[in-house]
Amino acid sequence: MAIHADDMLVDKQDQVEKIEDFCQEDEVIRAVIDLKGMGSGFVGITDKRIIFYDKSLVTERKAMVSIPYSRISAVGSEDDKGFLIRSGRFVTNKLTISGLGFDDRTFEFRGGDKAHQAHQIIMEYIL
Repeated sequence: MAIHADDMLVDKQDQVEKIEDFCQEDEVIRAVIDLKGMGSGFVGITDKRIIFYDKSLVTERKAMVSIPYSRISAVGSEDDKGFLIRSGRFVTNKLTISGLGFDDRTFEFRGGDKAHQAHQIIMEYIL
């Protein structure tokens, strides 16, 4: 079973259980964050990769998708207000992950604070 970080960020416990099913035994779950929008799913951030539940409304397919940190080359936050950071907080609630071998993925979180926390954890592993 996966290991939970002492400071693990969790929005919904049932989402943690779904992420656990896809983790390796020694993998540490750092965060499981609900995404904004109907049918948008959630994202799990571990010490090895980003795992997200992809529910496509167009094709009605559902899949757990993993992106290892070794494949990520950039993490961007949308600048929708003219400044990325205001008073120490992200203005935007969107992060885009770019890398080798996959199309850019944009995650829309339920608030700038969640996007900022996700950004900080991801950056720990790709820098």
